[in-house]
Amino acid sequence: MKACRHLSTTALVLLLMAGVTRAQSPATPPPSQAPAAPRSTFRSAVDLVSVAAVVRDKHGRFVRGLHKEDFIVEEAGRSRSIEQFQADDDADVRAALLFDVSGSMRISTRLDEARQAARHVLAAMRLSEGSASSSKDEAAVFSFDMNLQSLQPFTASPGAIESALSRVSPYGQTSLYDAIAQTARRVAERAPGDRRRRAVIVFTDGVDTSSEMTPDQVAAVASAIDVPVYVVTVVAPLDHAGTRDAVDGMASQRDSVLRTLARLTGGELFVTSAPAHESLAARQIVD
Repeated sequence: MKACRHLSTTALVLLLMAGVTRAQSPATPPPSQAPAAPRSTFRSAVDLVSVAAVVRDKHGRFVRGLHKEDFIVEEAGRSRSIEQFQADDDADVRAALLFDVSGSMRISTRLDEARQAARHVLAAMRLSEGSASSSKDEAAVFSFDMNLQSLQPFTASPGAIESALSRVSPYGQTSLYDAIAQTARRVAERAPGDRRRRAVIVFTDGVDTSSEMTPDQVAAVASAIDVPVYVVTVVAPLDHAGTRDAVDGMASQRDSVLRTLARLTGGELFVTSAPAHESLAARQIVD
């Protein structure tokens, strides 16, 4: 069973238990020796495996309201019992906001629109100034062109995050896929006992010019460390596939690649070309 934790759906935690008990007896003594009192050594092991699952229907929509009885877990053809089951609709969030600052983001108002989309996401999170104990959620701000930069470490302070957003400025080429993989690794780092739901939320125009990694390699990295990737592409109406003003071209192909990358990690792609699209994407991500 392979699954990923996901921000916009129920996070399911299944604990599987397997016990093994083995008895060992000492070797039979030589006939010349008096038999010793029989002694047995018992060894046992108990394994608890935590599995986070995201469930979609055939249309790709997230399924809620699931119960323990809705799951069957098998390992090498053998059924495993589910010892504990938790459907977590309100877990805390730890999200990395990753901004594309390549030269192409200078076009029109793309960077401003990306900042505004991020603000919609932050507005849906539970952030607060002051004591960290009063806030359940955290966010960090990263930017990338050919290199990844940390503009604000994880914090619950809306003011600190807003200050970091103001320092996002476009320049250089784009290593989109490399930056996603590096940020996913940063998000995966956490203190023992921290059960926040984690995710990378990427704001970009979708163009990659210099990555060494492929989309499939990035998806494998993020999936292995259980970090879903959400991609919010900021495009012109002409590049928004499926809309009235869209034209055929490379945009649709880029969307397909990014959508596959995101979904393989348990995330999703959102294409935006208007403020209403940005607001809707933010609500769906943090729902």
